[in-house]
Amino acid sequence: MSVHSRGVKPFLNADPDVLTKAPPVPAYLARHAKAEWRRIMPQLIARRIITKGDLAGLENYCTCVGIVRQIEEERAASGGLIDVKLFGVLNRAAQSARQLAAEYGLTPTSRARIGAVSPEQDDDDNPLAV
Repeated sequence: MSVHSRGVKPFLNADPDVLTKAPPVPAYLARHAKAEWRRIMPQLIARRIITKGDLAGLENYCTCVGIVRQIEEERAASGGLIDVKLFGVLNRAAQSARQLAAEYGLTPTSRARIGAVSPEQDDDDNPLAV
């Protein structure tokens, strides 16, 4: 019988260097990226999962979301015409944003994985709970 640890997730420990206050929005971010930064940062700080080391990845996430919104805004302004080259850029930016969002607990599945649901929100009447 072989013993392996595939699929076994390590226990998550709180990081001692967690940020307790949102850092300022980086000035070099585009308008839509800045808006995304302002939207997500309070949630991430409240969950106590962001450190200084995560900020570059969050900047990348916000940039990708900003690119998607900018291209979509330009497409709508042009009467809905789809530029094939811009669609490729939009698609790659959306994919990167989705992957980065999952990395930082910004999706329902990733929040469940990192244990973002507090115990008081747990449903005691769940018949499937063991």
